[in-house]
Amino acid sequence: MALPIAVLLALVPAAPAAARHHPAVTVSAAAFPNPVSTIPAGSLPDPVPCPDCWVPEVQTSWQWQLQGRIDTSIDAQMFDVDAFEVSARVVRRLHREGRAVVCYVSAGSWEQWRPDADRFPDSVLGNELDGWPGERWLDVRRIRLLAPIMKARMDRCTRKGFDGIEFDNVDGYQNDTGFELTAAHQLRYNVWLANQAHRRGLSVALKNDLEQVEDLLPYFDYALNEECFTYDECDLLTPFVDAGKAVFGVEYDLAKDEFCPQANEMDFNFLKKRSSLGVWRIPCR
Repeated sequence: MALPIAVLLALVPAAPAAARHHPAVTVSAAAFPNPVSTIPAGSLPDPVPCPDCWVPEVQTSWQWQLQGRIDTSIDAQMFDVDAFEVSARVVRRLHREGRAVVCYVSAGSWEQWRPDADRFPDSVLGNELDGWPGERWLDVRRIRLLAPIMKARMDRCTRKGFDGIEFDNVDGYQNDTGFELTAAHQLRYNVWLANQAHRRGLSVALKNDLEQVEDLLPYFDYALNEECFTYDECDLLTPFVDAGKAVFGVEYDLAKDEFCPQANEMDFNFLKKRSSLGVWRIPCR
């Protein structure tokens, strides 16, 4: 699933470890011309409103750091950091400095180093994520089994004072998970996640899953993407900006001048980052 992993694996021990993210899936959107054709109209629940949620402006500077001690000196309005590794004290410090803080959680994979790893029943654990030892896909059809674990993770974010949440690995239906996941299964799970986040006062980011943007737009408050310029699929994110919702993103391999002018023109908030997602960043604007 991941692209350049050698550097990241060298930096991150198998367990326990800080968060590991997943660079964008290398499957083109063209491979899924009818990604939600199995969803009957009206089959999804209504979006849960969250009028008191913090929501970023379309133009919002940000930092995405999932490795190492959080550098609060970075000049950014929003920080996206790990739910387990970052303390409530760091969240409070960022708040005192006027920053919003988003909580990173993997909602589509089991990670063996997490403190709640033993809560996952064997029946929901699928294939290992390609190139990510100690991490396995989840059977997102089994919402009743996953719900207590994911709710507890969201509650952790709430207790620590986070403003929003980023759910990672919510595009398993496009991957070899070991389960017969469909676009419909993924859509229902992602909608459930978004509604649960809103019930807890957390705004919610749609991570990747570009082929379902139009269906998920009413449920998600902003988008976070990896490498859409590399794969020439950024146009799929324009519904967010058209709806007045922010788009955040990163490129790992492209040079800044190969994507930043277009990202700025599209009113996206893009960074150049290393795939290890440490402190280092080059913002496009």
